[in-house]
Amino acid sequence: MILRVTQDISRDLLASLNELRRQEQDAMLQVASGRRLSAPSDDPAAVAELVGNRSALRQAGQTLRNLATLRGTLQVADSALNSAVLALTRAISLGTQGGNSTLSAANRQALAEEVRGLREQLLTLTNVTFQGNYVFAGTAVTTPPYVADAASPSQVTYQGNDGVARLDLGEGQTLPMNLPGNRFFSDPAGDAFLALTRLVDALESGTGIETATGEVQTAFAHLNTQRAFYGIMLSRLDAASAFLDQESLQLSERENTLVAADLEVAALHLVQATNARNVAMSAAARISQLSLLDYLK
Repeated sequence: MILRVTQDISRDLLASLNELRRQEQDAMLQVASGRRLSAPSDDPAAVAELVGNRSALRQAGQTLRNLATLRGTLQVADSALNSAVLALTRAISLGTQGGNSTLSAANRQALAEEVRGLREQLLTLTNVTFQGNYVFAGTAVTTPPYVADAASPSQVTYQGNDGVARLDLGEGQTLPMNLPGNRFFSDPAGDAFLALTRLVDALESGTGIETATGEVQTAFAHLNTQRAFYGIMLSRLDAASAFLDQESLQLSERENTLVAADLEVAALHLVQATNARNVAMSAAARISQLSLLDYLK
């Protein structure tokens, strides 16, 4: 019976030593790594929150990368539209010059050639790309939106579609990523290509120059109006990016709160666990030196 008591005492001390060793190792790991979570069992509730937090952080990061791509697309489109506005401005100036009745046919022909060159420049601008995608093709981003077409009254044909791609920001919020080119360059409310073609014809024939110049002015006004879309979108994009940057910062701070160890507390636990283990080991050593007769005294 007494021998069984001795075995129970040894078993209890061994269990205590193992527990104290575990506590010491946990505290040592926290002090060394600065983290309090190394396994789900350390704090199941915190680990579950951490998983959700990291998922939200990844989503925010991906959306920010998407917004950066969208910003590039918008900036390329806006730059192309700015160049298009300048081209139409020059065409209006040429049309105004061509309306001078004292101008010779040769001079008007030279003006017509310059307008023709501006139309070619506009065709190039409508086919700009960003990261291999055509900016003004609607959602048909692998297809050049405009191609030269001598059979068309405007001398071009639109090959894109009317689609508007949208970027998902989460929580039901989206941002339009583009507008199709036919809203800018070949809309019946202001067809830039058709207006430039008619101005070329008017300058070459010497008739209807003022009317053709007026059509270019209409196309110019329409293009400027539609171009406002990109300014608005860039402002909305800035706001969305700022919000996501702040959200990412808060998520990162929350992760640090969930994971980071309190080093002062961890160091204190390490000292306490080490001291307690040393005491237990001393007790175990004394017990191992006792004989059965010592328990019978």
